[in-house]
Amino acid sequence: MTEPLPPGAAPADRITTKPLPNRTTAADRITTKPVPNRTTAADRITTKSVPNRTTAAAVQRSLDGRHDVAAQPPPPPPPGWRTGERALRLGTLAVVALTAASVTGRPWVLALAAVPLVLLALALPSGPRPEVVTAEAEVGPRRCFEGEHVTVRITVSYDGEAGRLDPGVTLGHGVRLDDLAVDTHHVDLVLTAQRWGSWTLGTVDVDVYDRGGLARRTVRVELGEIAVFPLPGHAGLTPIPVRLPQRLGEHTAEQRGEGVEVTGVHPYVRGERQRRIHWPATTRRGAVQVHQFAAERTADTVVLLDVLADVVDPVTGASSLDETFRAAAGLVRAYLRTHDRVGVVSVGGRTRWLQPGGGQGYFYRIVESVLEVRKDLAYRTEGLSLLPPRALPEGALVYVITPLTDQRIFDVLHQVRGRANPMVVVEIPSGEPGLEPGDSEGELALRLWRADRDAMRFALVERGVAVVAHRPGETLDLALAPLLRTRIHGGTR
Repeated sequence: MTEPLPPGAAPADRITTKPLPNRTTAADRITTKPVPNRTTAADRITTKSVPNRTTAAAVQRSLDGRHDVAAQPPPPPPPGWRTGERALRLGTLAVVALTAASVTGRPWVLALAAVPLVLLALALPSGPRPEVVTAEAEVGPRRCFEGEHVTVRITVSYDGEAGRLDPGVTLGHGVRLDDLAVDTHHVDLVLTAQRWGSWTLGTVDVDVYDRGGLARRTVRVELGEIAVFPLPGHAGLTPIPVRLPQRLGEHTAEQRGEGVEVTGVHPYVRGERQRRIHWPATTRRGAVQVHQFAAERTADTVVLLDVLADVVDPVTGASSLDETFRAAAGLVRAYLRTHDRVGVVSVGGRTRWLQPGGGQGYFYRIVESVLEVRKDLAYRTEGLSLLPPRALPEGALVYVITPLTDQRIFDVLHQVRGRANPMVVVEIPSGEPGLEPGDSEGELALRLWRADRDAMRFALVERGVAVVAHRPGETLDLALAPLLRTRIHGGTR
C-alpha cells in the first residue's frame, strides 16, 4: 500500500558527493559504479549554453553513485567565493614551472610558466562577481505512485554577471535520478520514485562560477519530502461476512429486504407492490404470490498489516513488506469501489490505525496513515499493545496480511478472534531459506521450518480462521476466490 531500508529489498540507488571543502576537481566529487542497462550520460541529458566537458562532469557526478550506502547530506558548503578548479590547475602549473626553473637554474624553463599565467590573466572577470546568490526549488508532484516521475526545477538568481552552473546532487532513499538539464539560471531534474514510503528527496549544491571560471560560490537547495504510494494489487472480488451492518449497500444479505436479487416467492401481503406479483406461481397455487428479494447491505472492512518483520525472498528478492502493502492497497480499493467502509491498522513499532470510512478519496488517507512505517523500522517493542476498540468495529471483516514469520502476530489474531470479528489471514509467502548442496543439517532445518509453518496454518484453520496465500505477481482474486463459496463467520467472545 493508501505504504514502509526500507525493510526488505535492496536499497534504492543513491547519489552522494564528497564534502565540499575538500573537493578539488569534478572527478573527485563522486565515486562512480557501472549500472546495467543504463544509457550513456550523453544520451540522458539535454543542456543549454553549457560546455560539453563541464556538462559531462556534472552528469557523471549526478547520474552515477555508490550503492548500498546510507545517503547522508554532505557538510554545509563554505560561505562566499573560493578558488575554482580551473584556477587551481593553472596556478599549479605555473608554480611547478617556477620551481623547476629555480632548481635547475635554467631561465628558459620560466617560459613554461608563461602559458598558465597568461590564461589566468585572460580569464579574470571584467566586472564584479555576484554578491547575492539565491536558489529556489519547485517539486511536483509531492504525492505519486511507485514508478512515476517527479520533476524538480531549481531556479538560481544572482546579481551581476556569472558563468556556468555546476550541480552536485545528493539523493535520499527510494528515488533515482534519470535526467538532468542545466542552463544559465535553471537546473532541471527528473526523478523516479522507486519504492513506496515517505522519502526525503535530498539536497542539491549548485556551484555558481564567475565569467572566467576561476572562482565559485555554492548555494544549497533542500528538495523536501514526497509521499510515494504503493501500486495496488489487482483485486475485484469482495467476500463478505455472514452478518452485515444495517446500512444500504451493494452486498446481498441473507435477510429479506428491498433489493434486486430474487430469493423466492411468498404470499401477497396487503401493501406490497402489485408489479412484483409472480404470475406463474400465482397460477399454480391459486393464490397471489409475489417476488421475495434479498436485502442489500454495506460492509465494514479493516485491513490489519503485519509490519513486525520484513523478510526478503532469497530467490526473487521480493520484500514481504512491499507485497503486504500492495495487497492491502488492492483490497482497500476493491472494497471502496463497492461503497463499503474500510479502515486500516498497522501492527509493529507504533500501532497506527484509521477507523473505517468510505469514498474513493479515503484511499489516500488510508495509505498516508501507514507511509511512516518505513521510518519506524528501528522502533521495536517487546510486547504489543491492545488494539483500539474503535479500530475494529463490531462485526467488521478483518483481513490480516502477514508473512507469518513473527510469533507475536498470534497475539494480535487472538485479540481479533476474541472480539468475534470475522477474520481472514492473507499469507504473504516469504520464500524458503536457501541451502548449499550437500548440507544435510540445513536440509533437516528446512524440514523443521516447513513443519513449523504448516503447524501455524493448521492451528489457524482449526480455530475457524480462513487462511489464503497470495503470491507476488498473482492477482488477489486467485487468493480470494475460495472465500466466495460461503460467508465468513466470526469468532467467539
